[in-house]
Amino acid sequence: MTSAYLSFDPLLGWTTLIVLGVAATIIWGVYLIRRGRAWLTRALALSLIAAALSNPLWVREDREPLPSTVAIVVDQSSSMGVAGRRALADEVSAQLQTQIADTEALDVRIIETRPGAPSTQMIAGMTSALSDTPRDQIAGAILITDGQAHDVPSDFTDLEGFGPVHSLITGSEQDSDRRIEIVSAPSYGIVGDEAMLRIRVEADDVVTTTVDVSVNGEPSNLIRVEVGAVTEVPITIDRRGPNTIVAAIPVGPGELTPANNVTAMTLTGIRDTLRVLLITGEPHRGGRAWRDLLKSDPMVDLVHFTILRPPHKQDATPTEELALIPFPTMELFEEKLNEFDLIIFDRYRRRGVLHLRYLDNIARYVDQGGALLISAGEPFAGPASLHRTPLASVLPLSPTGEIETEEFRPQISELGARHSVTRTLNQADMGPWYRYIGAREVTGDVLLTTEDDQPLLAVDRVGEGRVAELMSDQLWLWARGHDGGGPFAELIRRLVHWMMREPELEEERLTMRSEGDEIIANLTSLSPTPSALSLTFPDGSAEGYDWSVNEYGMQEVRIPGDQLGLYQASVDELDTIFLNGPAQPLEFANLRSTTEVLQPLADGTNGSVTRIEDLSDVPDIRMTSRGGSGAGWMGLRNREAYAVRDSASTPILPTWLVAGMLFGLLLLAWRREGR
Repeated sequence: MTSAYLSFDPLLGWTTLIVLGVAATIIWGVYLIRRGRAWLTRALALSLIAAALSNPLWVREDREPLPSTVAIVVDQSSSMGVAGRRALADEVSAQLQTQIADTEALDVRIIETRPGAPSTQMIAGMTSALSDTPRDQIAGAILITDGQAHDVPSDFTDLEGFGPVHSLITGSEQDSDRRIEIVSAPSYGIVGDEAMLRIRVEADDVVTTTVDVSVNGEPSNLIRVEVGAVTEVPITIDRRGPNTIVAAIPVGPGELTPANNVTAMTLTGIRDTLRVLLITGEPHRGGRAWRDLLKSDPMVDLVHFTILRPPHKQDATPTEELALIPFPTMELFEEKLNEFDLIIFDRYRRRGVLHLRYLDNIARYVDQGGALLISAGEPFAGPASLHRTPLASVLPLSPTGEIETEEFRPQISELGARHSVTRTLNQADMGPWYRYIGAREVTGDVLLTTEDDQPLLAVDRVGEGRVAELMSDQLWLWARGHDGGGPFAELIRRLVHWMMREPELEEERLTMRSEGDEIIANLTSLSPTPSALSLTFPDGSAEGYDWSVNEYGMQEVRIPGDQLGLYQASVDELDTIFLNGPAQPLEFANLRSTTEVLQPLADGTNGSVTRIEDLSDVPDIRMTSRGGSGAGWMGLRNREAYAVRDSASTPILPTWLVAGMLFGLLLLAWRREGR
């Protein structure tokens, strides 16, 4: 295509030329006022000079037409997966591409939004598709979506030059949906206290409905709420660490999807204080190790009593007269016993300080949910043993009466290698001990043994409570670093946390977490061959997975985390839930198809919004000067862009012609003035 046009290339620059032109006009005006006789001739001469300095050119160009670019953005977000919207959107996109293929003046760019994203970024997709295209070549954009776009700007200044933006809306106006959302909830709470959860239910087919609220998969609490109103629900925090709260509403008839009928959040439980009663049977070097460890934790409220009367000084002096303070046996072991979270007997022997009824109270305290830790010394093998009291009913080991005093190194048992208390301990870090109280296993789980496979540390669940029994008083050697020391602090902390029912220390535990684009399930189990993992996805589908052992020796399953929402997993009697993504993804905040969100964008760019029920509703594409739309059509802007392949310019006023004409005009002016 060849084109010719007039162009100017001023010799002195437009600014200088304008200044000189203004000055010449003023001088000519003064000449005219003073009745100069050659005013017309001089005017022609000045005009000729101005025209020559502007350097007019006749330009001829060989132009190659460039196609205008249109972006088609197809919504692939989660909300498009309901009611056949995604399939219809793909068909509409294919039909539009067929129309555009017959139009040589258009170049099409196809882009799809990211599936599984927490929100629909249609405008970001459009600008991304056209980012490398000059704006004078952009014909416009066509968005194929259900109308739930989350990045529509309020000001369209940045979209200037993008041309008309047309939106084709899939889905029906009669779509029905219910959803529940958590309006507000605390991030942290004290274990044992209540936290207030505020929820709201939106629905267009009922006025009231029931909400099923559960914590950590425990039995749920059904409440009735009013649709559209904010309802407060008290939640009891029953454990430290993450607590997953799930709120669900019934599925309505003809509802788009049940995906947003369930919402969840994670509330972190923190323990106020851990009250520990430590009773040391006699002064010894290990007593300070216990005290230092427990007092180093600011969350531990420690009550410590040491019985100072040596065993070899038995006389008739009453115990209360020998104590530095009266031993508050009744207050501790009857009135306030249940206020303690953990009771520790360290190298204790019966000597009349604690009556059998108090020890019977401790046995009942354990059965009702308390925790008891025994660190046995030499007295545990003799007639003054705690095993010869009502406490024997809750202890997992029974003394044989033998005491071994030769060097040995504690060993992690086969079961202990899988148990959460001792699984992370390193056998090579365990220094030697020099005293072992012989024992036989009665019940529970043996985690540490001697080198000849005798039980050294055993744990057990008794009723609602938990018990641990260590058949040596040499643990303090690890704390003092003797011969390399050992994992004193780690063992005791993990043991105490297990006794306090901390979720991360449960020996049978199923957990899930996200890592990048994957969801990872981990299983802690005492079984060497656990059952397969049963996993239910947010969309309701279910699948089974076999376990594999990771680099840390834990059972693990990795799956793609491409769905947002609540995952439910189970292995035998273990259940867990996991929330992938935010508690309230924008994608599920409103699933109804709508034209209202994108209408301002259409108005601001001279585009249109059209609802598409089937392919017959797809409008034709027309090329117009500004875009626009009409009955059955939508307009894209015809930019008429081109690239110049060759150009030639010819001066209209050659120098010789200008000089001759100027010389003639000056002679004519002098002749006129000389008369």
